[in-house]
Amino acid sequence: MIKPHGSDTHHPLYVRDDAKRAELTKEAEGLPSIVVSSAAAGNAVMLGCGYFNPLPGFMNAADSVAVAEGMRTTGGLFWPVPIVNVVKDAAAVKDAKRIALRDPNVDGNPVLAIQDVEAIEEFTDEQMKAMTLQVFGTDDAEHPGVAAFNSTGKFCISGPIQVLNFSYFATEFPETFRTAYQIREEIEKAGWHKVVAFQTRNPMHRAHEELCRMAYEAINADGILIHMLLGKLKKGDIPADVRDASIRKMVELYFPANTVMITGYGFDMLYAGPREAVLHAVFRQNCGCTHLIVGRDHAGVGSYYGPFDAQTVFDNISNDDLEIDIFRADHTAWSKKLNKVIMMRDAPDHTKEDWVFLSGTKVRTMLSAGENLPVEFSRPEVAKILMEFYQSEAGKA
Repeated sequence: MIKPHGSDTHHPLYVRDDAKRAELTKEAEGLPSIVVSSAAAGNAVMLGCGYFNPLPGFMNAADSVAVAEGMRTTGGLFWPVPIVNVVKDAAAVKDAKRIALRDPNVDGNPVLAIQDVEAIEEFTDEQMKAMTLQVFGTDDAEHPGVAAFNSTGKFCISGPIQVLNFSYFATEFPETFRTAYQIREEIEKAGWHKVVAFQTRNPMHRAHEELCRMAYEAINADGILIHMLLGKLKKGDIPADVRDASIRKMVELYFPANTVMITGYGFDMLYAGPREAVLHAVFRQNCGCTHLIVGRDHAGVGSYYGPFDAQTVFDNISNDDLEIDIFRADHTAWSKKLNKVIMMRDAPDHTKEDWVFLSGTKVRTMLSAGENLPVEFSRPEVAKILMEFYQSEAGKA
């Protein structure tokens, strides 16, 4: 199996020993504590799962600045985005050497992790601006990732962590949420060697389905990992439970048995385009995947990134830094001429009228009105699940 990123062995930070975890949970109740941001909670979950291997915890200011600037820590580890615990006010844990991190996303703010505090540093305005521009490619406050990054504060609490639970992800999505080490175990058990990962924060229409099939066949893969984001999204995105149901229905009906693994991970979307695509590659390698599909405007939002920026960012990344391979995909859609889904780059003779293509707004309007989507665009069984969701939302308005 492909090695985890940055180390020979996998080092998830979740405390798997029940007795040790109970001991730490008891200790946490007596420690100075702080309610972290949703972003930091997501980072803790990803560290616990082993998705962010080999990081031992939250980065300090120097590593955060270095990673934002050149995708490398001060110690030389290749890493695309700062992984930080940033708060607006660190007074509650000032001078503490060991603190409890409380979950902002679960009622009662239970302890999520214990952190050994190596430093509490305040980012300067100049550092925040530089990191924002380097990671997101913009400092426009309308960008959802920029807004989130700049709303959590400037006090950076760094140090190793021990993760005690997986927040709401394991309880709300028991059939779907998986750690990186669980996925590695399942891949090994299945006997898969070549595994292609598909990242999604949306339901999967015919084009996404065929893209997975294209990549699977092109690299002669043993299996496909459909890996969906289960954390917080921007307003208007479809909730995780609806996406989960629609993807499961598609796989059940339209893929051969034992070729697709449907899983999800607990993280808030960054919408950071190229940098987030690299992060996606890093943690899919940690899952045991050999390939990641990177499509048009991968992890993008609005018009902040060029359609293939998330692919060209990999041009200057060596195999020494990242072992996973990238399957570069164009936009895919149904060709009326060929009567099947293809990549647009493979049909230079097509005009706009030769494609079945619907905007997100058009899809939402049709489903809310109870209108069936074209079968060339969406599987009827998938569209039915989405229609029920949109009609229930329309009923609340």
